Amino acid sequence: MANFSKSSVPRFSVDVYQNEYLPEGGREVNAIVTVTATGGGTTGGAALTGALPAGNAAPDSGRNAAVVIMVDCSGSMDYPPTKMRNARDATAAAVDTLRDGVAFAIVAGTHVAREVYPGRGGLAVADGRTRAEAKEALRRLSAGGGTAIGTWLRLADRLLASADVAIRHGIVLTDGRNEHESAEDLTAALDACAGRFTCDARGVGTDWEVKEVTAIASALLGSADIVADPAGLAEDFTRMMENAMGKEVADVALRMWTPVGVEIGFVKQVAPTVEELTQRRTEAGPRAGDYPTGSWGDESRDYHVCVRVPEAGIGREMLAARISLILPVAGDGPPEVLSQGLVRAVWTEDLAASTTINPQVAHYTGQAELAQVIQQGLNDRKSGDFDGATAKLGRAVQLAAASGNADTAKLLSKVVDVVDAATGTVRLKAKVADADEMTLETRSTKTVRVKK
Repeated sequence: MANFSKSSVPRFSVDVYQNEYLPEGGREVNAIVTVTATGGGTTGGAALTGALPAGNAAPDSGRNAAVVIMVDCSGSMDYPPTKMRNARDATAAAVDTLRDGVAFAIVAGTHVAREVYPGRGGLAVADGRTRAEAKEALRRLSAGGGTAIGTWLRLADRLLASADVAIRHGIVLTDGRNEHESAEDLTAALDACAGRFTCDARGVGTDWEVKEVTAIASALLGSADIVADPAGLAEDFTRMMENAMGKEVADVALRMWTPVGVEIGFVKQVAPTVEELTQRRTEAGPRAGDYPTGSWGDESRDYHVCVRVPEAGIGREMLAARISLILPVAGDGPPEVLSQGLVRAVWTEDLAASTTINPQVAHYTGQAELAQVIQQGLNDRKSGDFDGATAKLGRAVQLAAASGNADTAKLLSKVVDVVDAATGTVRLKAKVADADEMTLETRSTKTVRVKK
């Protein structure tokens, strides 16, 4: 394992967990790649004050970051009226959490997107004065109109692009379905914004569509969650903004190089959430491809990679893949290698060695299945296939118990009565609150790490 670092970014390390031993004729190699970033800290530079006019780039600030908060202001936000008030208060709390020097804007989202602050197509830079101005502008927000989230994201993209900063982040709050644009319009907006900024998405109440909110977070490498009670918005927004303020480096990619004859089965993030990355590959030279990981602060994430190697005889060994963390550099120079690790394959006639499943691989295979059977089980329940729902949610209970995923087990218990967790014996509850079902679906991809 190698480590490389710059003073302006955290230090990255890569650890590979695998059983490299294959039986004669064996081809599939699985590995868990743990990426850890430590020692980040603010970069140098004087804090900025005031507002940035349209088209002006923000110079390097104390945080080198820009954030756009998109607040749902559709008509449904007035039912009940406290929902809009809670949204205003939550956005104000997020503004208070911005650190000096961070460029920011607030967008009101309906069937169109409108700049609330600072306006004029630009971003403000956080200081005491601009925070106060932003909160004053929030007081004038009112509900009315429809919902077209793609237009909100495209405006956020234009605003964020006006800042010459490394970290670009969005926050989306919605309380309803995306009814005033087509699904294709939202998908096109997500495709246009992917790789340009990261975005957290929140659904407030229970009248929004889980798959829409999770699709936004997935495409833009952010988090998705439900805030069933609007009174909890301020706490959630503050936590989201604190997390955004902790990011130090953007556009880090997981680069996989494989030798001739090796095929890639899949690449997925498996902690802290399950996120499929296989189809997001961009070619990076002969037999190499990059998979996006988004922005990083001080944190650790796990990735599951699976490759198929050519058959080889007993006693042979080979490098199956080289995993590198890549950071683009300004200009046309080669990217910086932050860290790397190796995936190996060794053929053996030792049956015990070749049939042992690595604990990390086994754990995350189960966590990925857990996310899948929860979503399938809830879909079966909605379509009236109660036998299928019982079987799949029972399997989910079994997997959650075996892996120690207590949070998911607790959410499952709101949807099923657990008879025996070890065997996955459950009964569907006759009545389930919408908030409980939506919380389980939204958080189904959250995982726990291997127990020490």
